[in-house]
Amino acid sequence: MASHLGLLKPIKTHRVNQGKGDAKEEEKEEPLSPLARLFHAPQVNCFIVVVFGCKTTIDVDVFKHGLEQTLIKHPRFSSKLAFDTGKVAEPLKWVRTVVNIDDHVIVPDLDPNIESPDQFVEDYASNITKTPMDLSKPLWELHILNVETSEAASIGIFRVHHSLGDGVSIISLLLACMGKASDANAFPSLVANKKKANDPCTKSHPWFLGFVFTLMSMLKVFWNTLMDVTLFLATIICLKDDKNPLKGGIGIEKTPRRFVHRMLNLNDIKLVKNAMGVTVNDVALGITQSGLSRYLYERCGEAKGDKMDSESSMLSHSRIRATLFVNLRPTTVVQDVANVINAGSNVGADWGNKIGYILCPLHIKLRDDPLDYIYDVKAAIDQKKRSLVAQFTYFTTSLLLKTLGLQAAVMIMYKSLSNTTLSFSNVAGPMEEVSLFGHPMVFFAPSIYGFPQALVIHFQSYMDKMAVILSVDEDVIPDPHKLCFEIEKSLMLAKNAVMENKLANKL
Repeated sequence: MASHLGLLKPIKTHRVNQGKGDAKEEEKEEPLSPLARLFHAPQVNCFIVVVFGCKTTIDVDVFKHGLEQTLIKHPRFSSKLAFDTGKVAEPLKWVRTVVNIDDHVIVPDLDPNIESPDQFVEDYASNITKTPMDLSKPLWELHILNVETSEAASIGIFRVHHSLGDGVSIISLLLACMGKASDANAFPSLVANKKKANDPCTKSHPWFLGFVFTLMSMLKVFWNTLMDVTLFLATIICLKDDKNPLKGGIGIEKTPRRFVHRMLNLNDIKLVKNAMGVTVNDVALGITQSGLSRYLYERCGEAKGDKMDSESSMLSHSRIRATLFVNLRPTTVVQDVANVINAGSNVGADWGNKIGYILCPLHIKLRDDPLDYIYDVKAAIDQKKRSLVAQFTYFTTSLLLKTLGLQAAVMIMYKSLSNTTLSFSNVAGPMEEVSLFGHPMVFFAPSIYGFPQALVIHFQSYMDKMAVILSVDEDVIPDPHKLCFEIEKSLMLAKNAVMENKLANKL
């Protein structure tokens, strides 16, 4: 596979100043952003893990060369932490350093005839969460597993500390290192955000009707924001989710995690979306709510036809909420991240952690119509879209970091997460096949660990598939594959209901 070296896109790099007669790089420093400092606090010390599969065996030398020409040129991935000199070691700056690629690319010597390669990869990814990262080097690493699984010919596991950037930033960076499988010099295409044509505010009206619509919209946003902010503040102070089989206890953020994923058919999701007049995110969260309902009732015995015990009878009346993460960037453009790599600087780039979050209630109950779960979610999400609470959470955290200090901001984030049950996010991926350093990609499965929750659910699209990825504490959720299956089954039930109700005729 040495010929793959010729497929790498040329990268123009920003040269650093050199001293007189000295070829050594000039040391560059940049202070940590407030949110980057927050993600180093013990209570929310978070890592992003991206498991990806390739169609071919990974050529390690090609990958190393590719990383040197792309990822390492990004300033965050070629910088290490500098700590203060006080009693409590706290990272304060990013300091540019020379990266030894062999310190970051780990290639274990594996038996090609492993008895259960899928289980081995799952166990390997779980073991990574038990291993601390060396803070004296740039905070990322890539594990290459040349073992054939049921989905791919080889596996890569990319681990990066959350202080380097949020999930959208990291996925965009990986895509900026890739090219279309059909054209290695072309960047992957992402789904563009579209404004709904049936939004009254987007239609042409006489000026007085337009004024009325605008005023009503502003009042609705104000009221929804007031209600959501009140709920957010109450959650920080005292409002906790009810005890349920998915909720972790004190110290759950420090326990090892297991990552499992399942591939859904994105065309089935789009079929349901178009028939119901909702969004992909509505369908994803709706089938998640449906899958969680059946999973929880089965754990309590109700789904098996047994007599409902006291625990299962309380499920439909329990307060169970999901923390939904929202990307606050107006657009996600892979080219912008590529420009950061080309310039070797973050100046003028919208990089880092720029996410807000909202609290969404989940109604755990067994319904006769599987589409009701999606309609339920749509009503809740539509209300959240007409609210500025996501922006409020982001700016409140940043303001507290700058005024009251790190511990106040950590308390806000920790309480808002630990007092809810789970986290959820949905990220759009490339619409066509892409390759990484000449290796065609089969799937992406990003996730996270270090949150004070026992369950984190991510959805990630790629081509005509949608991966649902669970990050779980096995002591709380001992059968995560069962939960994945229930979410997949929920999509099939929704699709069948759409076809039976002949809603598909609207397509």
